[in-house]
Amino acid sequence: MESINKYRQKDLSFLKVLIPMILIVVGVVLFLNGSIGGKGSRQSFPNIPEPKQTEATGGTDFVVSGYNVHADYLYAYEIEALVVHTKNYYGSDFGTKLAPRDLALAWGSVAKYNNTVDFHWDQHGRWYFWQVNTYEELSTVGTVDDVNRQSSNNHLIAANSSVKKTIKKINTGDHIKLKGYLVNITATNSKGNPYYWNSSTSRNDTGNGACEVMYVTEATILK
Repeated sequence: MESINKYRQKDLSFLKVLIPMILIVVGVVLFLNGSIGGKGSRQSFPNIPEPKQTEATGGTDFVVSGYNVHADYLYAYEIEALVVHTKNYYGSDFGTKLAPRDLALAWGSVAKYNNTVDFHWDQHGRWYFWQVNTYEELSTVGTVDDVNRQSSNNHLIAANSSVKKTIKKINTGDHIKLKGYLVNITATNSKGNPYYWNSSTSRNDTGNGACEVMYVTEATILK
């Protein structure tokens, strides 16, 4: 029995080393996959207006990670919003290189009552999600459709290094303003491999394709 106990003690000692190593590896994998959210805290802001969307023509061309990219301007777009969640994406795929950060944004009554309603915001897989414990909580905001109409997930393509730097600084709870264009992206690499990414142009849609792909020319943290 003594020898068996010794082996058991050795096994337990091994586990004491193995388990922290597993936890470290899991943490690194989650970080590299963008599964760990950004900094910041829940806030609320009243009187944030609806995003402004106006007709636009033209586009712009640039190179990212070996791809020749054309951004076709669909609409000029200006959005003032409360940041309810942020998501960084890491990896070598072109979409990640093009838009490494998504922001989940809210305005109107959703931004006003974000501290009152116990929203559970989340982002992963280039989607954003929200839920509440009971529908009664939404009484100050309205309906599920009202929440969807006053919030959005935004794939941000920085027009220059200054804008990119500001986008990196944005945290959950910030009151921000972004200006630029909603765009459709067409890109090809040296092998002729194509890449397409189209923006939503409505605040009323949900599901696949409902996110805004925004070419950001100005980014400001208001508070």
